[in-house]
Amino acid sequence: MKKQFILLLTLFAYNLQSQITDLRCDLLLQTDKVYKNGIPVTIPLAEAVQQKDVYQFAHIFNKKPRFTWSTDTTIKGITAYHILVATTPQYLAENKADRWNFRKQELGQSSKFLKSASVIYNGKPLEIGKIYYWTVKIWDENNNETPFSDIASFYLNAPDSAEVFAHHPLSAEIQKPIDVVKKNDGSYFLDFGKDALGQLSLHLTSEQADSIWIEVGEALADKNTIHKEAGRNIRYLRYPLSIKAGTHDYTLKWETNEKRNSRNPVMMPDYIGEVYPFRYVSIENKKGIIKDVSVQRKIVFYPFNDKAASFTSSDTVLNQVWDLCKYSIKATSFTGYYIDGDRERIPYEADAVINQLSHYAVDAEYSMARRSLNYLIYHPTWPTEWSLQNVLLAWNDYMYTGDDLFLKNFYSELKLKTLMPLASENGLISTRTNKQTDEFLKTIHITKTFDGRRGLHDIVDWPQKSGFIGTEKEYDGETDGFIFNTYNAVVNAYYYQNLVLMQKIAMALYQTEEAELYKTKAQQVYNSFQTVFRDAQTGLIKDGDSTNHTSLHSNMFALAFGLIPDKDIQKVSAFIKSRRMACSVYGSQFLLDALYDGGQGDYGLELMTATTQRSWYNMIKTGSTISLEAWDKVYKPNLDWNHAWGAAPANIIVRKLMGIEPLSPAFETFQIKPQFGHLTHANVTTPTIKGPISVNFNKNTVQRTPLREGIRLEIIVPSCTTATVYVPQNNNQVDLYINGKKSSILPTNGYYIVENVKAGRHVFDVK
Repeated sequence: MKKQFILLLTLFAYNLQSQITDLRCDLLLQTDKVYKNGIPVTIPLAEAVQQKDVYQFAHIFNKKPRFTWSTDTTIKGITAYHILVATTPQYLAENKADRWNFRKQELGQSSKFLKSASVIYNGKPLEIGKIYYWTVKIWDENNNETPFSDIASFYLNAPDSAEVFAHHPLSAEIQKPIDVVKKNDGSYFLDFGKDALGQLSLHLTSEQADSIWIEVGEALADKNTIHKEAGRNIRYLRYPLSIKAGTHDYTLKWETNEKRNSRNPVMMPDYIGEVYPFRYVSIENKKGIIKDVSVQRKIVFYPFNDKAASFTSSDTVLNQVWDLCKYSIKATSFTGYYIDGDRERIPYEADAVINQLSHYAVDAEYSMARRSLNYLIYHPTWPTEWSLQNVLLAWNDYMYTGDDLFLKNFYSELKLKTLMPLASENGLISTRTNKQTDEFLKTIHITKTFDGRRGLHDIVDWPQKSGFIGTEKEYDGETDGFIFNTYNAVVNAYYYQNLVLMQKIAMALYQTEEAELYKTKAQQVYNSFQTVFRDAQTGLIKDGDSTNHTSLHSNMFALAFGLIPDKDIQKVSAFIKSRRMACSVYGSQFLLDALYDGGQGDYGLELMTATTQRSWYNMIKTGSTISLEAWDKVYKPNLDWNHAWGAAPANIIVRKLMGIEPLSPAFETFQIKPQFGHLTHANVTTPTIKGPISVNFNKNTVQRTPLREGIRLEIIVPSCTTATVYVPQNNNQVDLYINGKKSSILPTNGYYIVENVKAGRHVFDVK
């Protein structure tokens, strides 16, 4: 009997230990992981740091790093924690610490998991160039104590003036082609299945020295033939290769372009080398047999968990769009920053907003966004709206991580990025009132001109109005005929959103007086917006202060940022629908946000599953496996085929269609408010810093008289979080069952609203 009791205790302790997972240091997972030229290796971190010229590993710059972790859904709440930090794992194995022994910390009932899962180091000073080891244990809401977790380790790097936030090195993966075809002319055609940025290596045997030709490209001209002129920035390269007699390995050396578009591109690190985008390979003049093992591609990306997120539904087009957009986030991460694609390889604020939200939706990775934010603060681009997106980026970072480090470090910079000095007496801002002085531009780090133009310029969407690209034909632009005025509705919609978010940021940083200032200014802008831009007769939003023209953009941005009064939402939504997809792939992010927030999810789904030329499905039809820079070459002749700002559905599907959004920082509270449209079933898993959230939706026929459709919504809520679940009403159904028990909740505005849903699996039936 005694042995059985000990065994039960041991099993219980092991079970609880296995529930402490995802140990992070400054938001990074697996800080002890070691790479060699991007490829993961199994040598210990302690050995790798002795050969920094050979191996790569995570960069932790913070002498007071933040420790976070997550727990299994069986742990409903945490009442205390205990952290140990030491210079050797042997200390921790004995439950000792020579750097920090942060003994059992009792937690209050309010915000308990946010504190327990996010702890800033406060032990003895950490030394640069040293490895540190840490572990944590917890007490659950029933005061059950777990053993200490598995040990995690990290290396503290010397500070880097250009890098403030922790980050991983780039990683890589070796791939074989999925298809090898020997053509009638003796050449070989190879297909790697998907486009990627990487390098090409060959293992060849030849009886004598010879020369062969290798072609790589992104597009096909016809079956098994690479397109040589698919477009100016749709990549194709013909490469001569001299081979030696015997069996040898060859790696193609791509040319490094340090002057892309006369800007300063993000360069590839030496341990990786230059990369090139390609899916297809052709080999000419090679005598002998080429097999799939003869040619390999090394693709490069920022560390990415392919299994972190998944989505499938009853709509096969939507499933393909999800796959396209999810893969786009991984494939375009090859520099470790959010960039515009291969053409320029520089960060843009507009690209970063979409990249950030979509990255969060498909992988619980936050450091790449922070690196990009840090870069953009000091290397801004010229569009007015792009400057105003810095605040959106910072707020997203806080809501998804719960870590206020970025807000604290850059609060003063964010205040300047709102462009408040450009405001007039009525509160609205303009770039055309001679307020862009040299002193002002210097405060927001703009010191250069763009195409001879100085300072910020309103953009609305991109491309703008009709123009020419080189000698190619005229394009129509993507602004829906927007009329630019002294005061523009789109810029001021962004400005209003900045003020709303800056109030929240100030409150998060306990800057109460400044929060009140932003609140007052936001109200002033709201009132002036209604006076200046709202058409009193139609309720629609005009483009500017001296025009009656109403575009899709002036209305969709106003709706997305909360500037449409309730009485006008229906009219504005109807107008937006009438314009269909009269915006770019960038603008589609805000169009879809506006539609779903305005209760037009059916139409949002219609746009995401469209098969017209202005659709994501068109990107797939053209042959790309990464989202495009524009809907089609017709709309932007110099587009590229590796542009993540075309991947908005990756986050829209999660945030809006499936309805999963944080209500408080780090998903301590969040909502599930789906708008399923015509879907009969849909299943999503999305990662968060607290753990994965899953939503499974099904319509079925309920055996009642008369027969009618029922709805089942199954969800998984992470440990120590609380969800508000909006269960869709269907037809005239009035019966809601929660985990098999009939509920007295009545529907409101098409939903049964179930509050305070705790961790675990829950089933909601409407029948």
